[in-house]
Amino acid sequence: MNAASLRISYLFESSEMAGGHRVALAQADALIARGHRVRIVTKGGPLTWGRSNATWTHVATLEEYDAGGDDFVVGTFYKTLPAAHAIAPGRAVHLCQGYEALIPHYAEELAAIERAYSLPLPKLVVSPHLVPICARFNDRVECVGQIVDRVFYRDLPAREHDPLRLLLVGEMQAGFRGVADAYAAIRAARAAGARFDLVRVSSLGPADGEPLHESSEFHTAVTNDAMTGIVHSCDIAIAPNHAVEGFGLPAAEAMASGLPLVATRIPAYLSFDGHDDFALFADPGNPESLTAALSRMLGDGELRQRLRLRGRRVAESFDAAPVAMRIERFLLSL
Repeated sequence: MNAASLRISYLFESSEMAGGHRVALAQADALIARGHRVRIVTKGGPLTWGRSNATWTHVATLEEYDAGGDDFVVGTFYKTLPAAHAIAPGRAVHLCQGYEALIPHYAEELAAIERAYSLPLPKLVVSPHLVPICARFNDRVECVGQIVDRVFYRDLPAREHDPLRLLLVGEMQAGFRGVADAYAAIRAARAAGARFDLVRVSSLGPADGEPLHESSEFHTAVTNDAMTGIVHSCDIAIAPNHAVEGFGLPAAEAMASGLPLVATRIPAYLSFDGHDDFALFADPGNPESLTAALSRMLGDGELRQRLRLRGRRVAESFDAAPVAMRIERFLLSL
């Protein structure tokens, strides 16, 4: 097999807006740009929240898809892995963007997750800290890196808003996103006299009991284009995720947009660069630590400018072309 034009299909459990789907679609488009033919096979409906250059096939069950014409089939979410193995034995791989068994929401699915991961599927991962996790199940594991859409990259803004606009992305319903920790830090910073507007984005909408009065704006289920505009309208981003986070794409998008970042010191974020000078770090699950970092960021314009520049440079590593080349090289090695 050569790299002239591989035929690759990604399996989706649904077509809903999700970070995992955004990543897979970015990979698909990057592979298409290299001359490969890529298909999205989904149990969901048409794509309404973003763009895709791939061919789309809609099925009632993933198992009914005929993969006979494919060189490789890529399983994504753990529920898609048995189908990938069944329809493309010896040609199926697993794209892991985070080990689902570590997410409390999936605790009752542990046995099913481990069975799926134990299938003989070589694994692609988006962050180095996922390599040892996946190596427990298969010795063929390759970190291909992450892609940030070029629409987020821009010239650095000439001035900040007054008051500053703080971006917080994530579903409060998913505890590992750390949104509750961020709200606690926001309340404490404001109680100490800090002035800023909070801009919230969540794919699920407000959670029960979420303190909506803390935010000036609350955006839900936004399209990729709208998300770019929201991020570009902000001055600072806070990424309070816990250690089970697989990558944290919104944090990388904020850095690409020139937003100085307050982030938790978790493996996913530390993997962005070999040095930890590209963000202001706080301890995960620790609102007091987040408060200290946020308050410092809000009060220090020189720090914001330094992190704005440094974060933007780090974000240049999230380019699509090298990721596509790594995927291609790995597939051809199988």
